[in-house]
Amino acid sequence: MLNTSYIKLLKCSNKKIDILTHKIYKYTYKRLFYIHRALIENKNKKYNMFCWKDITMSSVKKRLKLAWPKIINFPKIMIKDSNNRPLIRSTPKVNRSSIAPTPWIINSYILIFKQLFNKKKIFQFIFKNKKKCNLEKWRIVGIARRYIFLLLILIQTTIASYKLNSILLHQNLSCINLIHNFNYSFLKYSEKIILYTLHTTILLLFFVLFFWVSASFWTAFMGFIQLSVKNDKFNISNNHIKKKLNHHHRTAILMPICNENVERVFAGLKATYESIIATGKIKFFDIYILSDSYNPDICVSEQKSWIELCEETKGFNNIFYRRRHRRIKQKSGNIDDFCRRWGKKYSYMVILDADSVMSGNCLIHLVKLMESNPKAGIIQSIPKTSGMNTLYARYHQFATQVYTPLFTAGMHFWQLGESHYWGHNAIIRIQPFMKNCILAPLPGSGILSGSILSHDFVEAALMRRAGWGVWIAYDIPGSYEEPPPNLLDELKRDRRWCYGNLMNFRLFLVRGLHPVHRIVFLTGVMSYLSAPLWFAFLILSTILQIIYNIKFQYISAINSYFHFFPYWYLKIATELFFVTLFLLFLPKLFSITLIISKNSKPFGGAKCFILSILLEIIFSMFFTPIKMVCHTFFIFSACIGRPITWKSPKRNNEITSWRDAFKHHLSQVLIGIFWTLGLIFYINFKYLFWFIPILSALIMSPLISVYSSYSTIGLFLKKLNLFLIPEEYLPPKELVNTKKYFKINQSRLLKNGFFQAIIHPAYNALAITFANSRHNHSELIEINRQKYLNIIFLKGIKNLDIFERLFILNDPVILSKLHFLIWLQSKKNLLKSK
Repeated sequence: MLNTSYIKLLKCSNKKIDILTHKIYKYTYKRLFYIHRALIENKNKKYNMFCWKDITMSSVKKRLKLAWPKIINFPKIMIKDSNNRPLIRSTPKVNRSSIAPTPWIINSYILIFKQLFNKKKIFQFIFKNKKKCNLEKWRIVGIARRYIFLLLILIQTTIASYKLNSILLHQNLSCINLIHNFNYSFLKYSEKIILYTLHTTILLLFFVLFFWVSASFWTAFMGFIQLSVKNDKFNISNNHIKKKLNHHHRTAILMPICNENVERVFAGLKATYESIIATGKIKFFDIYILSDSYNPDICVSEQKSWIELCEETKGFNNIFYRRRHRRIKQKSGNIDDFCRRWGKKYSYMVILDADSVMSGNCLIHLVKLMESNPKAGIIQSIPKTSGMNTLYARYHQFATQVYTPLFTAGMHFWQLGESHYWGHNAIIRIQPFMKNCILAPLPGSGILSGSILSHDFVEAALMRRAGWGVWIAYDIPGSYEEPPPNLLDELKRDRRWCYGNLMNFRLFLVRGLHPVHRIVFLTGVMSYLSAPLWFAFLILSTILQIIYNIKFQYISAINSYFHFFPYWYLKIATELFFVTLFLLFLPKLFSITLIISKNSKPFGGAKCFILSILLEIIFSMFFTPIKMVCHTFFIFSACIGRPITWKSPKRNNEITSWRDAFKHHLSQVLIGIFWTLGLIFYINFKYLFWFIPILSALIMSPLISVYSSYSTIGLFLKKLNLFLIPEEYLPPKELVNTKKYFKINQSRLLKNGFFQAIIHPAYNALAITFANSRHNHSELIEINRQKYLNIIFLKGIKNLDIFERLFILNDPVILSKLHFLIWLQSKKNLLKSK
């Protein structure tokens, strides 16, 4: 029975099973030996019956061919190493390049200010290339646009701050009055100092926050103009684009992964690969799966999925797989490793995320843009979010589909070729990247030193420093990604991005960076620092009202901002309040106008679209206070040196458990309760009305987190055509295929991959060919292998830790020996835990 079950696992034909079974019963001893002997293709070679380790290794090739028959059509895939052990060639031949990071040289603050205010250098920069071709015109236009942008923001923010200051001065609290009233008693003077400090702090916070709101407004405004007129000659997509691809320029599509959902990763890759084949341009592209996975089960699953993908698409010559064993610098290190090994073979590389899907036409368009713009170093496409069904994911993907085009078009208008790079769904020119964008670790100690987490902004800054453009191609369709399935997953991602942006800000003064990319580092920090600033603004406003309420005993029931405003300044306060609301909500109106004027059917029609917008505003009122408090904690955690652990996000519609919700949101609940009690007991119950959106969101945060992760609610809204997006109204073929292949991959999911690599004949053969510890014969190495075999016999396979499992998975000899021994002992003794 034992040997018959082994044969059936080989996926042999009935005829082959009969032959092997006959051979087993023909001999009366060492039946397992003769199974492997019968699988060996070289019948002339003689094997010592008592040297079973050799014969197990020799049957690997046949076991692979029985499991994946189409591998026979690619004879160059199966090779042998220097010790005559089987090896699968999952990557092309290495053609090494020498790359090295540039050390960080940081300017002093004095030098930065000198450069900013040195008019001679500014005019030299603008006019030094005047005699050159039109390529440099966009730089002059970009400088002019950004000065106008800054001027508009400063004017708007200064007027708003002046209005607020005129309101705050109703108690005659100014620096001059404090000097004149120096003869007051100590207590009275201290009281004046405290009130003046509170007023000044609130005014400064308002200036910074209103500056941020104003920048967002003018970005959205110019995005609205861009999308309405579409006549910007400096848009990279409007330039003359070459019709044919250069035969000498090939593109590598890289997907760095680390312990990801293997079924989803390979489903998206297969859909992307088939889309490229449909264009007839596959000869210009290769795909590299660059794995940093350290979970042994996932490692085996990746190997199985790769060989299945290559067999189904006949892509052994175009789809490659490599798993690193020295995981340095995370994703950026993985890309550096590719550049070092194979960078010379390609002109461009397209970086994908684990959830990315791109159409063949989008990829070809990006390559043509690179061909047509020889000074472009990075061109970033705008991935559209889709593919999830939870309520939070549907809210998120609807909001990004509606508002992202507006802001990306506006960013492109102000930044032009000095723009953002988001780390995926973008094309990069390899040679300047290898020369200028290899990242050195940040010096020092602590959590904000070492390997850079958010590498994308830094790579874009270094590319621009070297003279290459970084562009956003916001109008190219066919680029997709998935949203986070629930609120907790997005917050986990935000925490990593928060730490990464804080690390990047350490490079603000690095020598030679373009001013725009210094601002990009600053805005990256502000995207998270704005949360504690808003939080501080609200808390200080509440404290100031408590002080006034205790001292002056008057109440205003107008708004949380107005509780310390006298009646005669009510008109100014009301104007300021509605101007702020106007700036916050006008971008939404821009997006509504654009979509309804063009075609609202992909969003469910005009009525459903308007209702979806209203729901999105309501949901944002609940989600935003939770994110505000969480981002405040992230900043505080970074300041006190709390380390971060990064795990790959979930790629499925998973419900948040109540336990996880209370674990992560308990602090927000407590803040909401104490804030509410402070408003009731120290101010007035009527003021609670103005804080209801914030306080109710904080108190109900666990409830919001759990119910927003339900797919049933999201699918119910989808049936009502609410939160509908164009990719659901008319799904692209790539997304349809991704969903189809994902279901197929789930149906053949490999569970307990590490155990399968030891027990299953086919997966053991596959693991042996992928194992990379291919040392020459050495007595010390054999002693070490025997040591691990003894550990396995002592512990049992189930009790091995992750490092021991990875060691076994990387050694073909141990895998071969274990496979034979376990079947010899009926799979019982070694598998049981002691």
